[in-house]
Amino acid sequence: MDKEKLLMIPGPSPVHPRILNSLSLPTVSHVGPEHVAEMKKALDNLKKVVFSENGEPFIVAGAGTLAMEMALLNIIEKGEKLLGLSQGFFGQRMAQITQSFGLDCDLIENEWGKAVLPEELDAKLKQEEYKAVVSTHVDTCTGACAPVKDYAKILKQRDIYFIVDGVCATGGIEERMDDWGIDVILTAAQKCFGAPPGLAILVFSQEAMEKRRRMGTIPAYYSDILNWLPIMKDPSKYFSTPCVNEIRAFYESTRIVLEEGLEKRFLRHARVARSIRAALTALGFSIYTQEPFLADTLSVIEYPEGVEDQSFRKTFAENGVIVAGGLGETAGKVFRMGHMGNLSVSQVLFALDALERTLSSVGYSFESGSGLEAAREILEG
Repeated sequence: MDKEKLLMIPGPSPVHPRILNSLSLPTVSHVGPEHVAEMKKALDNLKKVVFSENGEPFIVAGAGTLAMEMALLNIIEKGEKLLGLSQGFFGQRMAQITQSFGLDCDLIENEWGKAVLPEELDAKLKQEEYKAVVSTHVDTCTGACAPVKDYAKILKQRDIYFIVDGVCATGGIEERMDDWGIDVILTAAQKCFGAPPGLAILVFSQEAMEKRRRMGTIPAYYSDILNWLPIMKDPSKYFSTPCVNEIRAFYESTRIVLEEGLEKRFLRHARVARSIRAALTALGFSIYTQEPFLADTLSVIEYPEGVEDQSFRKTFAENGVIVAGGLGETAGKVFRMGHMGNLSVSQVLFALDALERTLSSVGYSFESGSGLEAAREILEG
């Protein structure tokens, strides 16, 4: 077997041994008492992670894209208009989903590396009438983190539903659903929760649930939250067979999140992000994302002159660390480094040591140890 590599792509993130151990346990009945208990606890913990007292949580076999589809189809119907705030690749995907179902969607798009400003949202709402607004919190292509709290303040003043795509944020960056007035948070298991891929995860506010009930029939069956609601209330009921092992793993991941404490977890993500960027800057790299919009969960890094994308990432992998290439217009120009979930300080330092060894291998000139020293000042200071 090949030597195990440290996964530092923008998700999936490294899986904690406790979560791996939970996956090794025998599969149980999807309507039996073990699964029912774990599902109920996972749902309850999910609400705590997004600071929601009265929201309706959903955990469904699928992925983040399914969660996007579920959020949109259960809020918007034909004749209503959706406004998407695109911070990059995945904001555009929201528009593609609505188009697939014949729904009406406008997009506000900025240059990649920036997020839509609150004043841009406010100006657009004065020009057009929208039933809902959807925003990516962190776009994994551009590394841009949107000011969703500021968006929510603007939308609270209007009768407009607010959907947040928290796939690369929930559990790593603050999202206060009730206090901020968010109607739907959608996410997935494999990023800030640090569980394996395989789950579409959502929390709907009571107002969003009432909207769904008023809509009647929607162009969905598996994606219809009203088909799933009885199972979320009583997991011993059957609609479609859940992935019981993945739900057990997700439950364990929520336990780890809450044991650490949300405020401490948010601060740790921010500190790790600063340390990695300090190291990269000391080594002569530039950060692609503009500073006001930097995300605490990943970094998008521009190559300095003399470092070629494919050879760099191949050698980095040989040295034990996997990072991702750029997408779209950034392909070949950047690499993307995830730093989210249950990533430890020792793993961060291992990755930066491997980075320096990689740069030496590809013939890049730099001061040896400068990246590690810059990171340690933040991590150990």
